[in-house]
Amino acid sequence: MTFLVKKLLNNLKKKKLSISVAESCTGGLLSSTLTSFSGASNYFAYGLVTYSNQSKTSLLKIPKNFLIKNGSVSKKTSIIMVKNLNKISKADISISVTGIAGPTGGTPNKPVGLVYLSLKFKKKIITKKLLFKKKNRKFIQKETVKKALKLINNSIAHPKT
Repeated sequence: MTFLVKKLLNNLKKKKLSISVAESCTGGLLSSTLTSFSGASNYFAYGLVTYSNQSKTSLLKIPKNFLIKNGSVSKKTSIIMVKNLNKISKADISISVTGIAGPTGGTPNKPVGLVYLSLKFKKKIITKKLLFKKKNRKFIQKETVKKALKLINNSIAHPKT
């Protein structure tokens, strides 16, 4: 993962891009990874851990009714998280993460290992649905961070307006 992080940090620095993060199931691991090297303040704008619905409502301004209707783990919630984060942070790149890292909390419709990533770069929003078969919490969190880093790197390398 160190290679992915260094590649991303070099891309952010070289292109003078800032990044903000709103994460739920990773509990700050993505923010921690992005700030693990010296110089992070040059590109890291915001890191919000919005684990609870209360934090999604108060920090990201997601209406309670929206969360009740769509659930805290859904494609729509991931998208509104990234849109609202981008409005707040004004970063060049914004990414949101929401999911069920387990080992409990899953349902037949939303099993442990279900994660949504949404990335906003330029005027485009990309959302990825991940479903990890391995139900180990640390595994799900680490793999989600790896997938997020790859998504960010790919978006920078192949920007679409």
